Amino acid sequence: MKDNKIIIVGDGAVGSSFAYTLVTKGIGREIGIIDLNEKKSFGDAMDLSDALSYSKPKEIYKATYSDCKDAKLVVITAGAAQKVGETRLDLVKKNIRIFKSMINNIVDSGFNGIFLVASNPVDILTYATWKFSNFPAHKVLGTGTSLDSARFRLEISKLLNIDTRNVHAYIMGEHGDSEFPVWSHANVGGLQLYEWVSQLKSSVDEEKLLKTFDNVVNKAYKIIENKGATYYGIATNLAKIAESILTDSNSIVAISAYLNGEYGLKNIYIGTPAVIGKDGINGVIELPLNDNEKENMKKSAEILKNLIEKIF
Repeated sequence: MKDNKIIIVGDGAVGSSFAYTLVTKGIGREIGIIDLNEKKSFGDAMDLSDALSYSKPKEIYKATYSDCKDAKLVVITAGAAQKVGETRLDLVKKNIRIFKSMINNIVDSGFNGIFLVASNPVDILTYATWKFSNFPAHKVLGTGTSLDSARFRLEISKLLNIDTRNVHAYIMGEHGDSEFPVWSHANVGGLQLYEWVSQLKSSVDEEKLLKTFDNVVNKAYKIIENKGATYYGIATNLAKIAESILTDSNSIVAISAYLNGEYGLKNIYIGTPAVIGKDGINGVIELPLNDNEKENMKKSAEILKNLIEKIF
């Protein structure tokens, strides 16, 4: 296995943006791009290579499934795109068929690294990847609510006029309409969010705080309405997770992780904070949720479980 080799499956808006982010951030030393449109992946590989004089050395090329054999990480961004008025869960029937043959091809190459899934609905397709690959659950993860959590922190930071990097807050549950904010553990500079607002005698009230979550839930739909798809934000989140795996940094990210009793849930992939390193998921962080958050987690899990049962 090459510890710095990444294969990207899917060279659409998300896949190509992710590849570009890897190049500009200097992540990985070998990047292979797989797509049904081979001319597109060949062209992108050439185009990206032109940026290497201003980045770090890399080998970038149009790849095939056989190239997955010695990769450390296979990142899946392929699948049908979300359309205007369509939820992420509406995509499941389209994408599950695509995934079965795709995962089989990757595993048949001899791949024994880590799967990272970004395609939507990400929780269901991460579960499907785990099922189809027969890999240990810790070696299969999805982007989950990492992007939602980043959006949540951004909205809070704008409201409080604080650097986004000093805001720590999570969105958990399904990466979709049933996701929920974990207000009980949102903090700024070490202070619980409500303590921050109280101490600084801010003009921010509960209604304004709740509005930040509404903005998070609706943001993807607004972006899709205006430009047709979301890709820069998720590409950067993918790069963060990929870097955590390649550098074994044990970063904490709200991903789609397999639960085996945490939060009272089993046999499900769902958005939760987890520790990410060279072996994939090094541990799920089980936050002590309040009663309302526990109920939201349960409801979100039920939506995903109902779909999983219909498919599998």
